[in-house]
Amino acid sequence: MCNEHQLPCLHCQPQDYIRMVQHLIERCLLFQMSRDDCIKALAKHASIHPVVTLTVWKELLKENKDFFQAYFNATSPKHSTSRSAAAGRVTSLSHMACYTSN
Repeated sequence: MCNEHQLPCLHCQPQDYIRMVQHLIERCLLFQMSRDDCIKALAKHASIHPVVTLTVWKELLKENKDFFQAYFNATSPKHSTSRSAAAGRVTSLSHMACYTSN
């Protein structure tokens, strides 16, 4: 890791940075967040540019089609929790910014 950064840096260690973003997206999925909610939360709480989150999300979607199809079915409006409950869980994302790579 660069001495200037506590967390992986997109420019200094792109593979570690992408792994960190993937990990944070997976955490968002545990909170049953939509793609847009995940992008907004990572931008706000982990300072990750939306285009980076979107790019990693698309790659995950491409590699895990069956999982995401089941995920989208399970989190559709008729099955999902209220927006306010999901929004309350977003605040815990700030703790996820403490990710450390292996």
